[in-house]
Amino acid sequence: MRIRLHGTPTETAATLAALARVLDIRHQSRPYPDRPPSTLHRIYLDATPREDAHR
Repeated sequence: MRIRLHGTPTETAATLAALARVLDIRHQSRPYPDRPPSTLHRIYLDATPREDAHR
């Protein structure tokens, strides 16, 4: 599945860490900043459910 994280660098880092506990992150894009004056950015993930997360 393809997932887009959108938020502050702190928010996206925390969310990525939480998702990595239940998903196998196969690819992570670089951060794409929003246009100023926004301080948010986007990170795109390609992920699949982890086999061991179901146990």
